[in-house]
Amino acid sequence: MKKKLVILTGAGISAESGLKTFRDSDGLWEMYKLEDVATPMAWKKNPALVLEFYNQRRKDVLNAAPNAAHIALVKLEKYFDVTIITQNIDDLHERAGSGKIIHLHGEILKSRSSKDEDLLYECRGDIKMGELCELGSQLRPHVVWFHEAVPMMEPAAAISGEAAIFVVIGTSLQVYPAAGLINYAPYSSMKYLVDPNVDSMPRMKNLEVIAAKATEGVPVLVEKLIAVSKY
Repeated sequence: MKKKLVILTGAGISAESGLKTFRDSDGLWEMYKLEDVATPMAWKKNPALVLEFYNQRRKDVLNAAPNAAHIALVKLEKYFDVTIITQNIDDLHERAGSGKIIHLHGEILKSRSSKDEDLLYECRGDIKMGELCELGSQLRPHVVWFHEAVPMMEPAAAISGEAAIFVVIGTSLQVYPAAGLINYAPYSSMKYLVDPNVDSMPRMKNLEVIAAKATEGVPVLVEKLIAVSKY
C-alpha cells in the first residue's frame, strides 16, 4: 500500500506561472481594496466591480501555464497516494496532471448560483450582470470570499489527519483556517516546507525546510521523497 502524501499549496507556486498574489508588494491589493472586491459586502454593494475583478483573474489563469513545480508534483503519484490541498483558485495542478485536488477557496473557472452554493457551472469566459442561474439568481464566481465559510476545510482536515508525509509549498502559513491544516497531520508524520520566506514561518518540531521558491525547491524535494519511498 502506498503511503499517504498530502500537499498544501499556496499562492507562491502559482506566482511563478505569472499569477499575482494578494500580499506581494506588486500584488492584486495594490490595484484593488480587499473590501471592494472579495467580501460578501462588496458583492452586495457593487457586484459589477466584483465581476470585473474576477473576470480579469479568469483571463489571467487561462493565459498561464503550469510551471516546473506543478509538473514535478505529478511524479509523486507513482510512489505515493497523493492528495493536493490548494488555496489557489486556478487549475494549474489539474493541467499539470495531478489527480486528487481539494480546492479550499473555490475555482475561478466555475460560476455558481447566488442562492445555492452547490449549483455550479463551468465558466471560461466573463460572468456578466444579468447572467442568471436556473433558480433566477445572478451568477457569481465560485470562490470563497473573506468572511465566508470554507466548506472544504472539513474534508481537507480529515485527509491531513491521514498523512504519513505532509508538504507545504508556496505559503507563509499565515492565512487561516488553511494554515492550521499542518497541525492535523499526525505528530509522527514527516513534514516539509518549501518557501523562500522561511523567516516568517511558525516554528515547529519535525519540520524540514527548503528555503527556495517553488520551481527550484519542489523538484529537489520530489526526488528526495521518491528516494525515501524505496525504503
